[in-house]
Amino acid sequence: MSAQQVTYTFESRKEADTDRLGQLLSGYLQPGTVITLDGDLGAGKTRFSQGFARAIGIAEHVNSPTFTIIKEYEGDHLPFYHMDMYRISQEEADELGLEDYFYGTGVSLIEWSSLIADLLPPDRLAITISLMEDQSRVFHLTPYGLPYEIWCLQMKENGHLQ
Repeated sequence: MSAQQVTYTFESRKEADTDRLGQLLSGYLQPGTVITLDGDLGAGKTRFSQGFARAIGIAEHVNSPTFTIIKEYEGDHLPFYHMDMYRISQEEADELGLEDYFYGTGVSLIEWSSLIADLLPPDRLAITISLMEDQSRVFHLTPYGLPYEIWCLQMKENGHLQ
């Protein structure tokens, strides 16, 4: 982790912008990628997850796995593990064997990850979504670990992040 943690931003004024962020991130994925996703109810976590899933080749409809906790999908190149921690405690999450997903062959996207903060791997891309008064969204991307830092720096250099 860097000595000073840097957070980048991405503005989304419409759903196509949110999809574009998912598309941008899809170009960097590798086995064991972990992306955490937090924000208030209605901020757009599931909407982002849907666009991200399409970007990695998931043909199925992706919805929030609130009651099933984890949904597994086969992407074009990597499995996709969509998780929602909203309804479980950290103790319950600890019994799910999440490390098998985090350090496995796929991509893990975890909604409401702040509820299991102590279980998250040290290297990950943390995204927090803020819903603005005009209904636009601001995505705050905080990279933890060198691969994620490189992703964000490259996206900033290409004009996609601020």
